[in-house]
Amino acid sequence: MWRSAVNKAPEERRQHASNRTHRRARRWVGVGALGLVVAIGVALLADTFVAMRAEHSFSRALLTSPRLTFDPEVTISGFPFVGHARTGEFTGVVITARGVGVGCPSTDGCRAEMGATLGATTVPDGFRIEESDIVHTASVDGYVRLDSVNLGRMLGITDLTVNTPAPAGRAGAGGPGDGLLRRSSGVLLTGTVPLSAPPPDSDVPPSASAYPGPVVKVSVVVDLSVVDGRLHLEATDFYRGPEEHVEADVADDQRDHVLSEFTATLPPMPMPWGTAPTRAHSEGSDVVLAGDSGSRDVRPADF
Repeated sequence: MWRSAVNKAPEERRQHASNRTHRRARRWVGVGALGLVVAIGVALLADTFVAMRAEHSFSRALLTSPRLTFDPEVTISGFPFVGHARTGEFTGVVITARGVGVGCPSTDGCRAEMGATLGATTVPDGFRIEESDIVHTASVDGYVRLDSVNLGRMLGITDLTVNTPAPAGRAGAGGPGDGLLRRSSGVLLTGTVPLSAPPPDSDVPPSASAYPGPVVKVSVVVDLSVVDGRLHLEATDFYRGPEEHVEADVADDQRDHVLSEFTATLPPMPMPWGTAPTRAHSEGSDVVLAGDSGSRDVRPADF
């Protein structure tokens, strides 16, 4: 019994020592893994910070354009950003400028969203983009977006609403999984318009209770197109469903006049870097005029 106990003690000590070594090794592995995670996190934060500074510099450079009043949003693609910034080559750029002034008859003025998506882009200094830098891009996809309020001001229909009906027979169309609906024809417009030519001395909109002439609130179907580089709206008929709409009795001899109130070719719109508009469509409750071009050189100050 005594001799067996003596033989067992060294074995237990060796086992305890081995366990301590394994625990120490696991501890160092854990410390190393934690250190690696921290290092990766710091690197990602640093990369994000550099990207934010570059995007801010691009935004400020774009703001020197006389068309812009507010700082545009800029997202520059390329990961890791620092590596792309060193070469000045990025996979793409997305620009969104809101509150851009556009011409309209309303005394309240009209504003639109103007934006562009650039393809593969090269800049002189990827860490800081200046207003006079020559930016080479593989493509420019530009647009101007009018919401229903500003489109209504341009048409003289101050209570105008825009709706993009779902395609007929498409189950669940318009739901979150379908994305934003688009249409170039069959766009639903609703608003109050005069039944006859308005009095020449009246500046009261037809939707106001003080308007002196007869009015009607209706929903119509409109086709969107581009005519000589300008957004054209052509009302083709009155809308009768299935989307929520307004119906009113319009005499046969007044139908053409009412539809003409929703028909117009709008003044030229500013486009990013003078990109020629070639297509028009609705997106939800907005109307979009868009165009694209191939490879070209642009300057932020000319946006």
